[in-house]
Amino acid sequence: MAQFPRYAIYYAPTASPLDGFGNALLGYDARSGRDVAFADRIVKAVPDWRDLTEDARKYGFHATLKAPFGLAMGKSEADLIAACAAFAARPRTIPIIRPVVAAISGFIAVVPGDRSDALQALAADCVRAFDAFRAPITSEDRARRRPEALPPRQLEYLDAWGYPYVMEEFRFHMTLTCRLEAARRESILSMLQARFAEIGLARLAVDSIALFRQSDPATRFRIIGAWPLASSAAR
Repeated sequence: MAQFPRYAIYYAPTASPLDGFGNALLGYDARSGRDVAFADRIVKAVPDWRDLTEDARKYGFHATLKAPFGLAMGKSEADLIAACAAFAARPRTIPIIRPVVAAISGFIAVVPGDRSDALQALAADCVRAFDAFRAPITSEDRARRRPEALPPRQLEYLDAWGYPYVMEEFRFHMTLTCRLEAARRESILSMLQARFAEIGLARLAVDSIALFRQSDPATRFRIIGAWPLASSAAR
C-alpha cells in the first residue's frame, strides 16, 4: 500500500485567471480545500463532466514537478517545508512558456506551446533535490505503473526515481480531463480551447513551487506551502 501522508512538489498558478480556469473545470480549489462550482457552459455541454474530471480533481489544478511520495524514514514534514524554501531561494532561470490547451496521451491539458529548456531543467532539479525525502516505491505502487508496458528508459527511471516520466521523459502538463476516447476528445478539446482563449493568457512564468499534501487515500491533495522562485536575472 502507498504510504500516507503523501506529498508532491507541483507548479500551481497563484490566484489568477489561469487558476480560476483550472479550478472551475476541475470543481476544486487545492488552496482552500473546497469544492468550486463547475462552469455552467461546460456542464450543459458535457453532462458527465464531473465523471470526466474525477481523477484530476483529486490532485487539484497543477503540473507535476516531483510526483507524489511518502516520506523517507527519518524525514519530517517540517524538513520538507524547509527544503522547499531553500530550493526556491536558489537563483535560476525562470521558465516562461506559451500555454495552450492540447491533447496529451489521450488527456486534455494546458501544455507549453514550445519546448522550454529552462522548464525541463527546473523539473529535473526538483526530481533530484527532493529525492532524499522520498520513501522507496512499494511493490504495489510499482505494479500500478505497469512496468511491463514501459520502455526501458522509463522503467529505469521508475526504479531510480519512483516515477517514469522524469528527465527527458518529462512533459509539463496541467491536466483538465481523464483519458478520453478519440470520438469525444476532439469536441471537448475544441470547447476547452475556446474557453482558454477567453482568458487571453499568451505567456506564463513558471515562477513558483507548491507543496501538496494528501492525508489519506480518501482525501484530496491540498497546498500546504508555496514559494516564489528566485530569478538569476534579478541578481
